[in-house]
Amino acid sequence: MSTDTATYDFNHTMLRIRDPAKSLDFYTRLLGMSQVTRQDFEQGKFTLYFLAYNVPKEVLEADESVRKAYVFSRPGVLELTHNWGTESDDSFAGYHNGNKEPRGFGHICITVDNVDAACARLESEGVSFVKKPDQGSMKGIAFAADPDGYWIEIIPKTFSLAK
Repeated sequence: MSTDTATYDFNHTMLRIRDPAKSLDFYTRLLGMSQVTRQDFEQGKFTLYFLAYNVPKEVLEADESVRKAYVFSRPGVLELTHNWGTESDDSFAGYHNGNKEPRGFGHICITVDNVDAACARLESEGVSFVKKPDQGSMKGIAFAADPDGYWIEIIPKTFSLAK
């Protein structure tokens, strides 16, 4: 059996989160994503939140089946997975963000119209930074940390690696 890889799309990436209230606030209010759908799995004691940019209003106002179909038919979706109880478990040490030893996962990336202004806004909201736009050898890009310590690269929409 063969298949045409030219028809493949990258649909989503998943991050495990400790506290959905904090993470949803970060990704929706601070980064401007929309929560398209939520799925609770009672038996497994976890919830999946699917977020994306540029979601049409009619999709957000549609019933669950339409929103779910939309999430799984478009590229660039972020899935946040919350295992119930982690938000109130004082002994929970958090998830490995991939940027400490042993290294693995690195970051996700968003593009913005103005990196300096976006970073100033995030900083005024108390977001911590791994790298600000004027730091390091690659000027004009930044790395912010989400509530779980995952790195979010922030680059201009006109970014180019060739400088």
